Amino acid sequence: MTDLKNLYEAIIDGNLDLSVNTTRQALNDGVDPQVIIHDYMVAAMERIGYMFEKCEVFVPELLLAARAMKGSLEILQPLLTASGSEPNGKIIIGTVQGDLHDIGKNIVSSMLEGAGFNVINLGNDVSPQQFVNAIKEHHPDIIAMSALLTTTMTAMESTINSIRDAGLRDNVKVIIGGAPVTESYSDQIGADGYSNNANGAVKLARSLLPGRV
Repeated sequence: MTDLKNLYEAIIDGNLDLSVNTTRQALNDGVDPQVIIHDYMVAAMERIGYMFEKCEVFVPELLLAARAMKGSLEILQPLLTASGSEPNGKIIIGTVQGDLHDIGKNIVSSMLEGAGFNVINLGNDVSPQQFVNAIKEHHPDIIAMSALLTTTMTAMESTINSIRDAGLRDNVKVIIGGAPVTESYSDQIGADGYSNNANGAVKLARSLLPGRV
């Protein structure tokens, strides 16, 4: 029988090959994909997120862990879809208009995927209208916006206003983050929450969808 502790350790260590191979072996042994995800992958991503918060690991290690997790998730996703398993929620994420920074947003995206959310990553320099169009197309539970510059964070307010003008604001929760973003700014522009790190973003998303996670 596959020792799934190896999967947990592989993700924390950022070992893509071991993560993928252990996942395949576990499936061959008949382990439920949900057990693999929730008992080991989610736990590993929560651990690496905690270590990141405590400055025990840094961005390179976090990115490697996310890559290892995504490698395993790609194997499991078709099985979850076939079985009709529902994700914890659907989240659209993007860096706002005028901002080309991707790393922080991609870390958050990977952490959310590791926590069992269906994440649609719109990339960077996403206009308010692109967010609105994505809401209409994908019907998400949450919109997550990132900005790294004080000059671009104002696009968060513009995006929320565009969502409201389109009559969609009551349909989605909006969360924001990024280096210059603060809780007071989140309150000022009418967002539903703010986090200054990836682990906190996962906790925030869970808190906004009670009964789903």
